[in-house]
Amino acid sequence: MLDSLFKPRGVAVIGASTNPTKLGYGVARNLVVSGYRGKLYFVNPRGGVLFDRELYVDVSSVPDPLDLAIIIIPAKAVPDVLEECGQRGVRYVIVGSGGFRETGPEGAALEQRCLEITRKHKIRVLGPNCIGFLDTHLPIDTTFLPLPGPTQGDIGFVSHSGAVCEAVIDWARGDAHTRVVAMYPEGIVDGARFIDQARRVTCEKPVIAIKVGVSEAGRAAVASHTGALAGQDKAYDAAFRKAGVIRARHSEEMFNWAQALAWCPLPQGDRVAILTNAGGPGAIASDAIAANHLSLAALGDETVRKLKSLLPSTVSIRNPIDLLAGGGPQEYAECLGALIEDDSVDAVIVILVPPPMSTAAEVAGALIPLIHSTSKPVVVTLMGQDLIEHAARMFRQARIPDYRFPERAASAIRVLLQRAVHLRTVEETAQPIRGIHPARARKKLESAEVGEGDFIGPSLAAEIVQSYGLQSAAEVLTKSVEEAQQAANEVGFPLALKVASADIPHKSDVGGVLLNVRDAAQLESGFATIVERARATAPEAKIEGVIVQPMIEQGQEVIVGVVRDQQFGPLVMFGSGGVEVEALRDVAFELAPLRRFEAERMLESTWAGKRLKGYRNLPPADREAVIEALLRIGQLAVDLPDVMEVEINPLCVLPEGEGAVALDVRLRKRVRDKE
Repeated sequence: MLDSLFKPRGVAVIGASTNPTKLGYGVARNLVVSGYRGKLYFVNPRGGVLFDRELYVDVSSVPDPLDLAIIIIPAKAVPDVLEECGQRGVRYVIVGSGGFRETGPEGAALEQRCLEITRKHKIRVLGPNCIGFLDTHLPIDTTFLPLPGPTQGDIGFVSHSGAVCEAVIDWARGDAHTRVVAMYPEGIVDGARFIDQARRVTCEKPVIAIKVGVSEAGRAAVASHTGALAGQDKAYDAAFRKAGVIRARHSEEMFNWAQALAWCPLPQGDRVAILTNAGGPGAIASDAIAANHLSLAALGDETVRKLKSLLPSTVSIRNPIDLLAGGGPQEYAECLGALIEDDSVDAVIVILVPPPMSTAAEVAGALIPLIHSTSKPVVVTLMGQDLIEHAARMFRQARIPDYRFPERAASAIRVLLQRAVHLRTVEETAQPIRGIHPARARKKLESAEVGEGDFIGPSLAAEIVQSYGLQSAAEVLTKSVEEAQQAANEVGFPLALKVASADIPHKSDVGGVLLNVRDAAQLESGFATIVERARATAPEAKIEGVIVQPMIEQGQEVIVGVVRDQQFGPLVMFGSGGVEVEALRDVAFELAPLRRFEAERMLESTWAGKRLKGYRNLPPADREAVIEALLRIGQLAVDLPDVMEVEINPLCVLPEGEGAVALDVRLRKRVRDKE
């Protein structure tokens, strides 16, 4: 579909200049120097000759074939030239000119004019205010960046920043053979489309993205804990995970990880062996293994016997294996061979401080054949400067990743494992959920009246989540003490009392919750107390009455919620529940609809989820019921686009096999006439 853009038969540079200080000269020069083999045309109304080629006076005079036009002229002239390109039949255009939306309202209006012209003529545009693209294989270079360009390699880099592109190209000149796609997106408008396209790519090749500009400063106030905790950064994290994109926090990480992903096989598991000639770096590497959620491999008995036969008795055979300062090429090679043959080792970090009795290059020469022979990833940490330069060149020429610090090596192995896990789970799709009633839930939602913050009444919110098979505690809405007493006779003591008001989404904040009500006297005084507190704290709120619920006195409390992100859609949240959820911030997010492994990942990444397996005096809780609740609430958000937020806090998780019960449900509805 995009061959005419990336593999054009003919290219015109509109604004080509004979002045070496102009960008139009730089674009023309780079196309010539790149060795582009298609037809190349230069356009300038003054005419003349540039690089032994005729300068055409306008687009209409350019002969066929012409697939791609590069426009590098003042912004005000761009609309007219786009019109000429459309009439000429050009379907792909790169607009390198600046002076559009980034300059303010006038520039935005100019950009809108250009957009209207391109839509009319069905022109696809890269830009404006961009540097274009280059391909070292075709070859073609449509940029104006300084020469020389990058050497031929296998890396694809997409960036919203031309300056970042230039820096990447400069770095790539010395590291030309990576096989990953790297991205620097400053914003994603169509989140669903991005995820769909990225998932297709990550099935074939690893993708690394650096995303900046996602701080929480200036975020609009929200009424639920879920909304308060689900910032833009969390949304990007969840979107990248859903798509299989590996997120780097800075450019150094991107290049470290790209090197490993390009040159290393993927590990089968998380068990790492460390081979070193210095104890301190070995200890640092051990800590880094733990920090990256990997584990130190427990060496097999045969490996231990082999290492004992190879090494002096003063050498530690425990992982990390410390060869001490006397470790030379033979010791390194023999020990690495033993480690990669051990079935209990999934990956190896080799740490090499310049040895006193040999050179780092000699050790490298002994290790390289072994590393090439194994299907397990082996990454190298070369510590030092001048004394390891030759070894570093040898490893890079052999396509073996080398790093200067153990932490970077451990991080690279974690990313290799992340890639391996993604490829194992990529085929898993969200399974159909039984026992849900979308039509019933939709009808209840449509009829619901909203209160403060567009939240609906708690009883109706509970009924909607019940339509998706989530169990909710029995509750009775009462409007008087007498009705509450009657409900208590039906429900049975002890009770929980909660003020009922769509205008008060956080009942605890106004003193509108009373727990462990054990007799009629406590009920009578408690009913009056919570109503008085609510009216005093929220005088504008419409009080519907008091909800009477049975008190559930066993189980672990967690929070389950959904908030709709503007770019990516519904984000599901799980974490520690109760009134301190925002203070604890023990939460995880994933994009709906959830696959089972994503729900399990949410549990494994939080203390609340790990605790469900049992902790100290806490017996194991019904973990499976929580996974089911996450899958169901995610599907609810997918099916009901008018649900902006829904939150169950707390979800009381009962002992194993007994389920989970929603004790309080809040639901915020989209109000169409406000949009």
